[in-house]
This record gives sequence, structure tokens and C-alpha cells, in this order.
Amino acid sequence: MRIVITGSLGHISKPLATDLIAKGHLVTVISSKAERQKEIETIGAKAAIGSLLDTHFLASTFKGADVIYLMEPPFNFFDHNIDIQNYCLDIAKSYAQAILQSGVMEVIHLSSIGGHTDKGVGMLATHHLVENILKELPNTVSIKTMRPVGFYYNMLAFIPTIKNAGAIIQNYGGDEKEPWVSPLDIAAAIAEEIEKPFDGRTVRYIASDEVSPNEVATILGKIIDKPDLKWNIIPDKQFQDNLINIGFNPQAAKGLTEMNASRRNNLYDDYKQNKPTLGKIKLAEFAKEFAAAYNC
Repeated sequence: MRIVITGSLGHISKPLATDLIAKGHLVTVISSKAERQKEIETIGAKAAIGSLLDTHFLASTFKGADVIYLMEPPFNFFDHNIDIQNYCLDIAKSYAQAILQSGVMEVIHLSSIGGHTDKGVGMLATHHLVENILKELPNTVSIKTMRPVGFYYNMLAFIPTIKNAGAIIQNYGGDEKEPWVSPLDIAAAIAEEIEKPFDGRTVRYIASDEVSPNEVATILGKIIDKPDLKWNIIPDKQFQDNLINIGFNPQAAKGLTEMNASRRNNLYDDYKQNKPTLGKIKLAEFAKEFAAAYNC
């Protein structure tokens, strides 16, 4: 099949592209950075260099593809000049127009946990709005919506407070298990869905492991030789103020605080009703990567 992948050679897109190429598919990887072209071509893909906001570029790249994989690129939490929600929505609108112009009929979209609602989930509400933009496409366009849970590598953000305060400090925590996911398991799930029939609109959650915050502290503490590492919970306002004090975009600080708070409330409601089979990469394996980053 001819497959177009957005996301350049990121944590998900690179293993996804590599897998699909190994299976004999013709893969085009979209990147906004010209310096990525050689690396893209080295793995056996065709490079398409351009902006996701350039609808004409997207439409011409999508044209003739059997399947396209869409994701909204990550943003810099410390960029005070970005309106995070509008950034994502503008890309989604560009995607939708390009799909219409190109005639592509099969789409896989990377959304997120929390994509089921725009109420009470903080910054994740944007994923719900993006999903709704794509849902406005004609029913003849089949869409598989992928909703991964929290990424393991987000735990790398714990390192500064562990080093400076001797603890993981968040505005949520406790003993209730939560789902986490490896980008490798996300890529594997997307590759699987690409090769399965498309029929209408479907949603699939992706998770690798389920562990409580206190278990996370125990596992990470052990591997970095801090067996007494604790997960400390602080009030929402204090957490948000801490983020702003280290330079976060105020919109991002508010959205992240509210997202974390939703872990105590409604974030996992739809996930629990549609629980997936867990993937291969468990927290114990990611912990090795965490330790390498901590000790570097």
C-alpha cells in the first residue's frame, strides 16, 4: 500500500515507518524540516518537506495514498507566543481540507486519552475538538481514531524535582492504578490498524501497563538507587504556580494542571469502558531508559 505518515521521524512515526517499510509498503514521511530529508530517505521512505498548514502541499502529498496517518506535532510548553488550542485546531482544519481535496478515503488519526470529552480534562480537550473537526468529513471517509494514554517518556519530567527535592511532586497521585504507554506499542497498534479493513469510524485505546503513582515511585526509585523515593501530592494552585515559575506558557501550565487533576475525576471514564489489551513494553523496561536519562 501507499501510506503517508505525518510526524516526521518522531517517537511514533519513525518506528511506524520502519515497520511498514519492512512489510513492503511504500511510505512517504512528511516533515517540516529539510534537514530530515536524508534521514527519512535512509530508512527507505520518501520525504515530503513542507508545512502542515499548507493545505495545497498536504493535498498533493496525500493524493494517491491508500492510507494516511495524522498527528498534531508536539509544542513547546515554554513558548509564550503560541496559542496551543488554535495551533492544533488550525492543523486539523488543514488536514480536513487536504483530505477532501486529495480524495483519500482511509485515515488513521492519533488523538489521546481524554479525547472523548471537552469537559474537565484540561489541555486534552483540544483532542476532542480535533476529533470533531475530522468527524465533519463525509461519511465515505473512514477514520480510525487512536487514543493512547499517558506516554512513559513524560515521566522524564520528574527528574528535576527528584534531583532538587528528592521526590516526585505532582498534583495527583496515590495507589489507584493508571495506564501508561510506550511509543513503540502505539506504533505497533497503528501498523496493525493500517493493515486491517477500514469501515466507518472507530476508536481504539492504546496502553502498555497499568501502575499506580506510588508504584511508579517505587520502580523508578529502585533503578536510580533511591529506594525511598516518594510521590508527593501538592495542591493544584501550587503545582500550576510552580510551572509558571519555571517558565511555562501560562495556558500550558493551566491546561497541564487541569489535565492532571482530571486523573482524579473523569479522565479514564471512557477508557475503563473500552479497555484495550495491554502492549508489550512494561514500566520496568522503560525504567531502564529513565535511569539512563537520570544518570547522564
